[in-house]
Amino acid sequence: MPACCMPERDGGTTLPAGHKAGATSRISEALNGLVTIGPCEFTMGNESSEAVPGDGEGPLRQVSLDAFAISTTAVTNREFGDFVRDTRYVTEAERFGFSYVFFLQALPELRQRVRQVAPDLPWWLPVEDASWQRPEGPGSHIYQRLDHPVVHISWHDAQAYCAWAGARLPTEAEWECAARGGLEHKRFAWGDELMRDGLPRCNVWRGSFPDKPAEGWRPGPVPARDGEPNGFGLFNVCGNVWEWCGDWFSPDYVHGATLRNPKLDQPTGRRSMRGGSFLCHDSYCSRYRVAARSSNTPESSSSNLGFRVAR
Repeated sequence: MPACCMPERDGGTTLPAGHKAGATSRISEALNGLVTIGPCEFTMGNESSEAVPGDGEGPLRQVSLDAFAISTTAVTNREFGDFVRDTRYVTEAERFGFSYVFFLQALPELRQRVRQVAPDLPWWLPVEDASWQRPEGPGSHIYQRLDHPVVHISWHDAQAYCAWAGARLPTEAEWECAARGGLEHKRFAWGDELMRDGLPRCNVWRGSFPDKPAEGWRPGPVPARDGEPNGFGLFNVCGNVWEWCGDWFSPDYVHGATLRNPKLDQPTGRRSMRGGSFLCHDSYCSRYRVAARSSNTPESSSSNLGFRVAR
């Protein structure tokens, strides 16, 4: 099943001739907002009935990590814009000429001009010229959303940013350790209960998925620092936008990685993602839990996919 309401590009798709897949420049001197965690040991994974079959969340295991630093928020439009201005980098969505947009985000006139991506994912539209700068396609912009997480970012795009910033993507183990915020055996970054005062404690779907959002709530990312931070000071590790990790993805991850600083380096064709997005809803899946895993092809991009960085 595609990643929690997310489409994917064919892993065999290649970019048009004459385009390069990456660009790097000087090491950024403005990589702020990182917190240091560890050295530490924590319980990774999940064995409850909530685990999506085939995702490989279990079994529970004790994982040891050396000290690492991780950003308190996902990379924002403002930060990614600094990178693009400095390097003139062109994202894969821009080079492919389209990206996937959730149909209620797309401008009304575009909904009539594009086809659904697949019968089992009728809520996704492949919109021409949708990209990080035009999140809903032509006619949209990020001018009032510079503090929002950058989206329509492929794994390769995230790698290019990291190379420029002197950073890297977190491993799955680092991401989960940081997302837990020091809490063991909990579903979310704050505990086990999703709701507080009748509302979700993170930016996940409100209403009836996929076509009846709750009154007053609009499907889409919120600013990267919205909501409450977890015990380590990280924002929006549950919901909002999916975040790429450095690992290749495998349902047998636990058997292919050591228990000290684990990272799956054996190519599988798919890269790991964590955290869920604003489209997650229990009626479809619950991959916005801190132990939940998912994946996509490294060329894929969509209006609910971004990243945060580590060192």
